[in-house]
Amino acid sequence: MSDYRRITIASAGSHAGEPVEIAGWLYNLRKSGKIIFPLLRDGSGIIQGVCVKSQVPEQVFEDLKNLTQESSVIVRGKCRAEQRAPGGFEMDIESVQIVQRVPEETPYPITPKDHGTEFLFDHRHLHLRSRRQHAVLKVRHEVIKAIRDYFVTQSGQLYNEATAMAFGKTYCFGPTFRAEKSKTRRHLTEFWMVEPEMAYADLEDVKRVAEELIVFMTGRVLENRKTELATLERDVSKLEAIKGPFPRISYDEAVKILQGKGSEIQWGGDFGGTDETILTADQERPIMVDRFPSSFKAFYFQPAEDRDDVVLGVDVLAPEGYGEIIGGGQRIHDPELLLKRIEEHKLPKEAFDWYIDLRKYGTVPHAGFGMGIERCVAWICGLEHIRETIAFPRMLYTLRP
Repeated sequence: MSDYRRITIASAGSHAGEPVEIAGWLYNLRKSGKIIFPLLRDGSGIIQGVCVKSQVPEQVFEDLKNLTQESSVIVRGKCRAEQRAPGGFEMDIESVQIVQRVPEETPYPITPKDHGTEFLFDHRHLHLRSRRQHAVLKVRHEVIKAIRDYFVTQSGQLYNEATAMAFGKTYCFGPTFRAEKSKTRRHLTEFWMVEPEMAYADLEDVKRVAEELIVFMTGRVLENRKTELATLERDVSKLEAIKGPFPRISYDEAVKILQGKGSEIQWGGDFGGTDETILTADQERPIMVDRFPSSFKAFYFQPAEDRDDVVLGVDVLAPEGYGEIIGGGQRIHDPELLLKRIEEHKLPKEAFDWYIDLRKYGTVPHAGFGMGIERCVAWICGLEHIRETIAFPRMLYTLRP
């Protein structure tokens, strides 16, 4: 078998007519008399195989005909263009090596029928093999890669301020754990967040970078993940509309808009999911809401120069009801004001000695934000629930698999 070159399904188009082999798994199997059409996956994609009884040894045909779902196999043959097939190519199978055949008495538990959400997430370790989940996680990969390509240096948020004072512009990227007992379609207990921090920067810089990042990220997905978006039946016109500049309103304006549309929110109250949905209902692009009441923002936010009751923070709300995807703003850079805020919030001063030092030694205006990856992926993919956006979702009452 040394004449067959091992390739991935994703690269099949570059090897048309060549003797190749693909190592993977049986995704599905269709039979039509003396022709078998095995659908094969290898992690890079899915390709349809064609096995004609009269053109292969009898054992090859019998092995394929009786193959069970998710059996692991190595198939050999030649690929050719076929526009009607998944991926635009088919493989004419000449031989097959069965690495492991899934026993018929213990069949693969996830079949093409509707199983229900709870069953699928109890079997998440296997559910990841489905075409839809592949598409979601490939979009997630594209989002993460775009984020890494957009930022140029690498070093949670308070520590980022230290690295920003050392390197000017930094970011951290990793898992974050939610303290609140949130249980909604927008929340996970463990999620991933990218947090850039910039020295010599203010609220307007945060808005600019946030907007640039979102436009860059959605553009990358549109450019490189059209197949996956089609699998998810995503209306790409919604993503093609994501261009700058994004609409910008103040918290004061947002409250008036909400009250005018029937919300019971009063000035000083934080937005709920319904409020965020109302604010973006008539918007094609994300909107930016800034200058929030200091009463519900973190102690380290810089107050506005003209008003002590609001801080220089901004939330970026995604359209289509997906809510906040970015939150951030300008940090306090005056050491005396920071100490005052720590006391007002009844926080232990000794725990923040190092944080106060950053204001003692070369303080400058600085700013940053956090962006939740799973919420961004849910929005870009058009998913109803955030739990599909990560391989193994950890929620309030979900720890397995």
